[in-house]
Amino acid sequence: MDNAIDVNKTEITTETLMKILDHSSDEIFVLDKDARIIYVNRLSERHYGLKPSQLIGKSNEDFVSKGYWGPSIIPIVLKEKKPVTIKQTTYIGGELITTAIPILNNEDEIELIVTTSREENFKTLYKPIEEAMGESKETHLIKESIITNNEKMKKLIKFCDRVAQVDTTILIEGESGTGKSILASYLHKMSLRKNNPFLAINCAAIPEELLESELFGYSEGAFTGANRGGKKGLLEAANHGTIFLDEIGEISLKIQAKLLQVIQERQFLPVGGREIKTVDIRIIAATNQDLYQMVQKKQFREDLYYRLHVIDLKMLPLRERKEDVIPLTYYFLNKFNQKYQTSPIITQEALDILAGYHWPGNVRQLENMIERLVVTNDGMIQSSDLPELILQNTKPKSHHRYSSALDLALEEFQKDIVMNSYNKFKSSRKVATDLNISQTKASKLIRKYCQNSNLEFTE
Repeated sequence: MDNAIDVNKTEITTETLMKILDHSSDEIFVLDKDARIIYVNRLSERHYGLKPSQLIGKSNEDFVSKGYWGPSIIPIVLKEKKPVTIKQTTYIGGELITTAIPILNNEDEIELIVTTSREENFKTLYKPIEEAMGESKETHLIKESIITNNEKMKKLIKFCDRVAQVDTTILIEGESGTGKSILASYLHKMSLRKNNPFLAINCAAIPEELLESELFGYSEGAFTGANRGGKKGLLEAANHGTIFLDEIGEISLKIQAKLLQVIQERQFLPVGGREIKTVDIRIIAATNQDLYQMVQKKQFREDLYYRLHVIDLKMLPLRERKEDVIPLTYYFLNKFNQKYQTSPIITQEALDILAGYHWPGNVRQLENMIERLVVTNDGMIQSSDLPELILQNTKPKSHHRYSSALDLALEEFQKDIVMNSYNKFKSSRKVATDLNISQTKASKLIRKYCQNSNLEFTE
C-alpha cells in the first residue's frame, strides 16, 4: 500500500486541466448567464474551422446568426432552465448531437451553461428544434454553400447579397478551381429568381458548332441530324431564371454577337429559325482569362465585355485565403464521409501540412484530394497518406500553439518575445530598449527565461 495515491494531496494544474479538456472526444463550450462564450476546447476548429481564440468573449448568437451552427440551443435552456438535447448542423456540413446543461445558483438563476457536442451520423433522430422554437433552417442551408473565414471573402459575399436582388449582368473572374460556379449558384439562390431554373453550361467543354445550338436551340431541319420539331436551347429553358456561362472567354466571335443581342434586347434567333424568341433571364458569366487583354487582341468583343462587366466579382485563390483551408478540409471530409458512409478523421500533423501548401489547383484540388483520402482510408488520415506532390511542396508551418488558459498563454508569449529579443541583441540594455521596459526588468526576465538556453547572458 506504500504506492497508494493520496487523493487529498493530488492536484491538477490549470495547464493539465486544459490539456485534458482539449483531448476530450466531445466539444465543450462554457457560456455565462448572458450567453457569452467563456471557454471552448480545440474541437471547435474541427467542427467550425474556428480556433478557440476566435470564439471566446463573443456572443453565442453572433455565430448562430452567421450560420456557423444552428439551430440555437441556448434560448431553450435560458427559458426552461433544464438540460436540453438537440441535433445541430454546422456550416461545414457536420451534424452534432448537442446537450446544454444550465448551472444554477441558490436563487435558481442561471450562472453558467455547459454544452457538449458529439458528431453523429444522419440516421440519428432527435426532436426537431423547429417544434420547440418555430425556426426555419432555410437561411442556414443557403449560407453553408460558401465556406469562408476570410475577411475579403466575407465582404464579397455581403456584396453578393446586395447585387443578387437586382437583374444586373455579373462577371465572375478567378483562377480555375476557385469556386466561381459555387458563387454563381449562391447569387441565384439569394435572388428573386431562386424558385426558377438555374442552368449552367461550360463553354469550353462544348465544340463551337454544338455550342450555338445548345444555347439558342434550333428549328426543325436546321441541319442534318436535327431533331424533328427542333430543340429548345438553354436560354429558353432558363426563362424567368438564371443562366451561368462558365469559361465565357472560349466562345467564338459569332456566338458573342448573338449573346450581346440577348443581353441588350432579351431576344435571339434559334439556329435555322425565322421566329425571334424573347426570354426573361439573368446572365452570370465566369472566366479564368483576362478578358480585357483578349479585347485588346481582338479575341473578345469590346461591346460584350462592357455589357458583362457591369458588376465584376473576383474569387480569391486558396493561397490568399489560407484561413479557409482547415474549414474546407472538414467540410469536404464531412461531405464525402456522408456520401460513402465512411468515418475517417484527420490528424493535426496532416492538417498543418495542408495549411502550409500553396494549392495551385485551389479549392477543386483540395476537394478532389479529400475524396481520394476518404475512399482509401478506413480510420485515421495521417500525414504519410497525403499525396507526394503536397509533401514535397509544403513550407513548414511556423506558428506557436499557445495554451487555452489566458495566464499560461501570456506567460508563453512573454517568454518567446524575451528570448527572441535577447537572441537578437545579446544584452539586457538593448533588450530593455527593444521591449520598452527598464533594464532591471529586462535582466530579470532574461535570467528567468534564458538561463537554461544556449544564449550568452550579458548585462
